[in-house]
Amino acid sequence: MSFIDTPAVQAYLLDLQDRICDALASLDGGEFTEDAWDRASGGGGRSRVLAQGNVFEQAGVNFSHVYGDNLPATATERRPELAGRHFQALGVSLVIHPHNPFVPTSHANVRFFIAEADNAEPIWWFGGGFDLTPFYPFDEDCVAWHQVAHDAVSPFGDDLYPRFKRWCDEYFYLPHRDEARGIGGLFFDDYDRGGFEQSFALTKAVGEAYLDAYLPIVERRKAHPFTEQQRAFQLYRRGRYVEFNLLHDRGTKFGIQSGGRTESILMSLPPLARWEYGYKPPEHAPEASLTRDYLRPREWL
Repeated sequence: MSFIDTPAVQAYLLDLQDRICDALASLDGGEFTEDAWDRASGGGGRSRVLAQGNVFEQAGVNFSHVYGDNLPATATERRPELAGRHFQALGVSLVIHPHNPFVPTSHANVRFFIAEADNAEPIWWFGGGFDLTPFYPFDEDCVAWHQVAHDAVSPFGDDLYPRFKRWCDEYFYLPHRDEARGIGGLFFDDYDRGGFEQSFALTKAVGEAYLDAYLPIVERRKAHPFTEQQRAFQLYRRGRYVEFNLLHDRGTKFGIQSGGRTESILMSLPPLARWEYGYKPPEHAPEASLTRDYLRPREWL
């Protein structure tokens, strides 16, 4: 068994949160507010939110380290061997909702999980990834996003980008709408290949790549002119983001079922969204192109 260094994971995640917040605040010109919290059944975290900034309508970057003696059903149903073990879960998770409809929403997280029991080997793994949700996509941005994703994981195996891209396409999918949440990226879970050090190195590579993938897109699109109609379409599409996070996201379910802090768990939701019954854009409109041409699995590289 390889040595498992949970304090090193925590130190990295706290530093990653600092650096991501600093970079986003520098681009926006606003400031994050921090909310430190404790969890009654074990652990806590620090939530940081930049609200009503110059570029970002809401940017939330959360760190959490929670632990306990009993795992919620969302974990044991998927991995029955975890039942009866005490656990620790550490992670950084972020969601960025920009003002401008031409700047995509983005999400990223990196996390570590370990479950232990007396007289038994620990069960542990890493997970994470990042994905992009545009409203008015540009092929240039989509290709660049996936190129950074590819380059981040390819040193760890040629099979990882296609594997993690496919996993992302399958995970960030709304079955009740028969459409993807966005144009994908990377998603991985239950990862322990090569032992602790190798798996941790891969997870750090994904964490480091997020800003390289996202900030150039924001810089290119943040000053793009937009209309009230385009803003309304952005809010309509944000409704899909809400639907996925509340209905399908395993992280949301784990957080709620494990007694996590509700404000931090639901930080991923946009400050404004709208629904419209029976909405269907004209066939040749850019709004129709989003669903028809982009919200389907596609090879970008």
